[in-house]
Amino acid sequence: MLHQTETTDRAARQGAGSIRKGAARRTKLLPSLDAAIAACELRDGATVSFHHHLRNGDAVLNMVLDALAARGLKNLHVAATSIFPVHAPLVDHIRAGVVSTLSASFISGPVGEAVSRGLVPEPVVMRTHGGRARALDMGELVVDAAFVAAPAADDLGNISGRAGKTACGTLGYPQTDVEVARHVVAVTDSLVPFPVQPIDISQGKVDFVVAVESIGDPSGIASGTTRPATEPVSLGIGEQAAAVIAASGLLVDGFSFQTGAGGISLATAAAVGREMTRRGVTGSFASGGITGFHVEMLKAGLFRTLMDVQCFDLDAVRSYQSDPRHQAMSAATYAAPHLGGAVVDRVDAVVLGAAEIDLAFNVNVTTKAGGILIGGSGGHADTAAGAQLSIITTRLTAAGFAKLVPEVTTLTTPGTTIDVLVTDQGIAVNPARADLAERLRAADLNVRSIEDLAAEATKAASQPTPPRATGRVVATCEYRDGSITDTVRQMEDAP
Repeated sequence: MLHQTETTDRAARQGAGSIRKGAARRTKLLPSLDAAIAACELRDGATVSFHHHLRNGDAVLNMVLDALAARGLKNLHVAATSIFPVHAPLVDHIRAGVVSTLSASFISGPVGEAVSRGLVPEPVVMRTHGGRARALDMGELVVDAAFVAAPAADDLGNISGRAGKTACGTLGYPQTDVEVARHVVAVTDSLVPFPVQPIDISQGKVDFVVAVESIGDPSGIASGTTRPATEPVSLGIGEQAAAVIAASGLLVDGFSFQTGAGGISLATAAAVGREMTRRGVTGSFASGGITGFHVEMLKAGLFRTLMDVQCFDLDAVRSYQSDPRHQAMSAATYAAPHLGGAVVDRVDAVVLGAAEIDLAFNVNVTTKAGGILIGGSGGHADTAAGAQLSIITTRLTAAGFAKLVPEVTTLTTPGTTIDVLVTDQGIAVNPARADLAERLRAADLNVRSIEDLAAEATKAASQPTPPRATGRVVATCEYRDGSITDTVRQMEDAP
């Protein structure tokens, strides 16, 4: 006769109450976005997140918001990594009360103008890329459903950015969201047999899969600020920025490099590549958003690897598809300040753009003259803080306005993290970097005071700098640690 405990143990070993062998194979595939919204149990006031790897070619944000509106949901928070002109339909959803809160690292186009004119009921939160990753990890930004534009996926939710008709390359931004979102929906226009190859986001992070006709147009990836400058003045600024890097003493074997998403910044990459070739330098890595310029440098043996959070053009997409030296990284790995060692902290030199820069070297890439929202930090403030040498490149004037001003309209990146300003009329060095100023002068570069350059910009400008808006706060700009660097106020001529 068996004791009761022995009977219980035997039943457990025999699998009493377990799932039977031969049960139907599970699928996460749902018939529509509406079904996915229902499965996520989204309610009024929910937070939904989106990423921008298709940039101005993205169709998923608009598609999902239409589906949310059709269900009658209201007061949603759209937590996008970036918002582009293609997302203009979002304005109508704001007017209709479907969306009442926005947060992003970058906002341009009709949505930016709508924010500046006070259309969004609650102040928009503008975070850096690293700051957004930190906010997600720390629970400051809680996502109810992350909708991932998946270039290819299988029915269990494995996602590839390298396969499918809408391949966009790396998926660094949704990688942060899928780690913490309450629900994750893969939206794909290339549903493939299990398992998708190669996998960039694994099935364990994804709850539901929806197949649609199109998630967007990959030709929109290389849009706006991701196109390199080609005209002589901008190319000259790029050459001077490369000369600054060469004179800094950093351009030696193991050199690491990043450029921002500005035309002059991207053109600088080519000039730096030529100087590396001339010196016989092999760098360790180039990072950030990766372009064809960086790919060519990798192929030429100028860098050992590329660390890529987002492909900025189709050449970069093709490189990520075929070259194992072209590596993906999440937004957190790239720039989050709370991890104790983000990639930005290993960058030797970064070249960034500016809408405005002031006498204290503070930089604005958030608003244009007058206060209309045209962008945001993205990784600007993150890389400026982490790099050993942070260079801003800009003309003295644009569209008739001085770009060197007494005080920036909106402070995006603190001047304490900027080392050098390179313009079409000379180079200014932050007074805190007297050592660097000496090196540049020794290299016979045209070093001038920022006050002199600002005076020249004012003289050359045909338009006065408009006064800063004084209406209600329509956006707050967060630094990477969550502190507030500035606010954006409603335009006075808004209705």
